[in-house]
Amino acid sequence: MDVYYLVVAYVFAGLFGICIGSFLNVVIYRVPNGMSVAFPGSHCPKCGYQLKWYDNIPVLSYLMLGGKCRGCKERISPRYATVELANMLLWLLSVALFWERSIVFACVAAFASSLMICVFYIDIDHKLVFDRFVIMIGVLGIVAVFFDPIYSWHSHLIGGVAGFVTFYLIAWGFEKLRGVEGLGGGDIKLTAVCGLLLGWERLLLSVMIAAVSASIVLVILSKIAERKSGDGSNIEYPFAPFLTSGFAIAMFFGDAIINWYLSLILA
Repeated sequence: MDVYYLVVAYVFAGLFGICIGSFLNVVIYRVPNGMSVAFPGSHCPKCGYQLKWYDNIPVLSYLMLGGKCRGCKERISPRYATVELANMLLWLLSVALFWERSIVFACVAAFASSLMICVFYIDIDHKLVFDRFVIMIGVLGIVAVFFDPIYSWHSHLIGGVAGFVTFYLIAWGFEKLRGVEGLGGGDIKLTAVCGLLLGWERLLLSVMIAAVSASIVLVILSKIAERKSGDGSNIEYPFAPFLTSGFAIAMFFGDAIINWYLSLILA
């Protein structure tokens, strides 16, 4: 019977995850533009073609239409299918890693993954981290305090406080030294609620992952921009995509990575 319920959980996570992924595309496009996520129905932003139900089947519709609008034949960004697949895989990963230890935390991880996907793409497109996503992750963080099967409640509370204080001081110090904003308020609040969600151990790992990956990628992008325009230092780059990637990696694999690292230094 346990195997039966686990199979059902995988099927549900896969199907529901990919459908939620389709809705995330709506959120990512409409929220920054001040549009309702409910009305009007899904349509082509260029020609206004109203999508039929068979145009809205996650991934399959994209493939059947050849990545083009049925109405005007405008190319549809592959991001739509990527978001749907990514969300499905993260929901399946939530079941695989947490379901047997804590069903509640598995659900927390799944919904947190979806919110992080929204933050990831919206910050890339608009360089904004909306408070509504921060608040929802914060609510999930409060639930995680009581249901995390790996780390204790005080680890989560320390993570929330440490995430806020550390990033606030970094932002304050950078602005004092350089006279410009180094970290946005959204990044600070996002780190605080994700610290509450993850616990301080996984938060530390996630920030390290974000810092290293951002250093490499942003140096490359700055060099490319410098070659094109002659100055890549004054371009504003989003940091939340690196943070959310680090948070997701730490949430799913942080315990294994931390234990592996400790085994190396303590061997």
